[in-house]
Formats: sequence, C-alpha cells, structure tokens
Amino acid sequence: MSRKKDLSIAPFQNESECLQINGLTIENRLDRVSLYGSLDITRDKEGLEKVVKLKEIVDSVVAAMTGVELPAKVEVEQPDTVKNPFA
Repeated sequence: MSRKKDLSIAPFQNESECLQINGLTIENRLDRVSLYGSLDITRDKEGLEKVVKLKEIVDSVVAAMTGVELPAKVEVEQPDTVKNPFA
C-alpha cells in the first residue's frame, strides 16, 4: 500500500510549512507564499499529478485571499546582510 505525501499548506497561517513539487519549492509565510525553482510538467500521468497538486495549492492561496480585506501592498522586508564569519 502506497501512501501519498500530504502536499497542502494553510496559506498565511504560519512560517513553517514548505513543500516541494519536483524542483519547485513553495514556502508559506504570514505575509506571503513564495514559489521558486522549476517544475517540469510532462504530458503524462506523472505530469498531470504534479499540475493538479500545484493547482490545489494555488487554489488554496486564492481562497485564503478571497472575501477578506487586503492591503493595497505588503511591504516585504529585505533580509540583513551579515559578514561571513568564515572569510
């Protein structure tokens, strides 16, 4: 019996969830959901499974943003640069 991984997030509810579909990483944050990397969607059953999962995740993000009052724009803080202690 195979068990599928739970590939879902609660968008904007925590800063701990991180998913990976192939080479695409999806990180949950309180003020954003970040997608980066790449995903090959091949024209086969495996490709269909990947794109359906991606759609489910994007749909959950849209649902979390629909019907609530949103600011015009969220300011994203840039991370601080620190000196390399090993240099």
